[in-house]
Amino acid sequence: MAPYEALSPICGAERLKTVQSCQKSYADVRRRDREYEVGDRVFIKITLMKGQMQFGVKGKLTPRYVGPYEILEKINSDDYTYEEMPIQIVNRRIKRLRNRKIPLVKVD
Repeated sequence: MAPYEALSPICGAERLKTVQSCQKSYADVRRRDREYEVGDRVFIKITLMKGQMQFGVKGKLTPRYVGPYEILEKINSDDYTYEEMPIQIVNRRIKRLRNRKIPLVKVD
């Protein structure tokens, strides 16, 4: 018997469930369901690519959200259609890895 099992009256699987439940309750306090209506303006979270310059800034100062966009239609509780702004391709390049080529496009 391991020393940590001797000290705890709860077995390993039960202990794991109680710890997960506790962590879930902490996370649920900060989590909210968000509902948007037609006509609301929202910001969209973007995924950052390591080593890429986005919106003229590189590193930790790059914007995490873009927008605001106006919601045009609500499809279901999680999906919305929004007005996209026209973009212009500023730069293209192909990143070469060992066995693969990845096209990268910079837009403005």
